[in-house]
Amino acid sequence: MQAIYQSDVSGIDIEKALDNLFEEEKLNEETRSFAKRLAVGAQGNKASIDEKIAGMSKNWSIGRINAINRSILKLALYELENEDTPKAVIIDEALELAKRYSDDESAKFINGILDSAVV
Repeated sequence: MQAIYQSDVSGIDIEKALDNLFEEEKLNEETRSFAKRLAVGAQGNKASIDEKIAGMSKNWSIGRINAINRSILKLALYELENEDTPKAVIIDEALELAKRYSDDESAKFINGILDSAVV
């Protein structure tokens, strides 16, 4: 999520954002590989994911959703569609990210979007 956020906000390539993150965070190779697969996949499908977010967020354009929440949603939606991780786990992780990096209201918003995505 942090690399997606950095790439979105600063406009740098997702690979560079991941390099920056991996310099700061001491992660094992398996975690790095998983994070890279998700971040690169989410950014590589940015247009279609943004379209989905816009379609599911009533009265909210994609530009009106703050960058942290957009990044969490992009990551979670990509993972829901492309990974074998249980959907409930993906949603719970997204909500934890929202609570940690945003606020409870954002967590409710994200939960509503993700719930509609899995129905």
